[in-house]
Amino acid sequence: MITGIKGIRIRRAAAVAVTSGALLATGALTAAPAQAVTTPSIVAKGGYLMNNANATTLFTKKADTQLPTGSTTKIMTAKVVLAQSNLNLDAKVTIQKAYSDYVVAKNASQAHLIVGDKVTVRQLLYGLMLPSGCDAAYALADKYGSGSTRAKRVANFIGKMNTAAKNLGLTHTHFDSFDGIGNGNNLSTPRDLTKIASSAMKNSTFRTIVKTKSYTAKTITKTGSTRTMNPWTNTNGLLSSYSGTIGVKTGSGPEAKYCLVFAATRNGKTVIGTVLASSSIAQRESDAKKIMNYGFAKLG
Repeated sequence: MITGIKGIRIRRAAAVAVTSGALLATGALTAAPAQAVTTPSIVAKGGYLMNNANATTLFTKKADTQLPTGSTTKIMTAKVVLAQSNLNLDAKVTIQKAYSDYVVAKNASQAHLIVGDKVTVRQLLYGLMLPSGCDAAYALADKYGSGSTRAKRVANFIGKMNTAAKNLGLTHTHFDSFDGIGNGNNLSTPRDLTKIASSAMKNSTFRTIVKTKSYTAKTITKTGSTRTMNPWTNTNGLLSSYSGTIGVKTGSGPEAKYCLVFAATRNGKTVIGTVLASSSIAQRESDAKKIMNYGFAKLG
């Protein structure tokens, strides 16, 4: 009767059974606490989830272990752009050959921006966050960095990314790129990336962009005509497969493996989290869903 009970309750129930008869032992069984929500197991090397309302931790797995971040870096790229004073989202940026050459040389994910086209800052942010365009990232870093040369402007912009991380009190984050294609020192942690995303989500433009599944930009060509770009599709599959998803950003790469920063709102409660170095696109989404299900269950 008492063989299925674990730990100290076995001894207690046994004692009750011996001293007071089997009926009381049965009573001890029914009084045991309800089954707690089981902490999920994830494939990702690192994971973190918090209650976005108060930053309370809901799930952690190597949450403070530094790992490559891949294109989840672009959350900070967008955050830095959106934090510019007197930001004009309708300002136009002319796409340079350097941006196109860069994505080809790096075999990087791109928004397929066309050299000579004038693209608004708002459109560049969609191109950055939906198809994970490294060409869009380069264009934004070039525009919002300070310096007399493109290299200096880009370096200055990356400096702004690191300053923003320090201002959030993050001690395990370092950026050496504007897009996640780093030089071996583009690192963060599940906890830090979650905090970056939570901060970015305070911006209404950012929130609108990262929950958008598809976006079609109309750019201005060299001759002044309008070009309708092929639609940019959001690489975050959770937007279509997990009810309540509101963002945020995918990432992948040879070092980073498969990463995902994610957020969802259910019953008025928002959770936000990160998985780093999962084994596939499907697995990072599965990891994220498990963690969010767990978090929502804990929040009740």
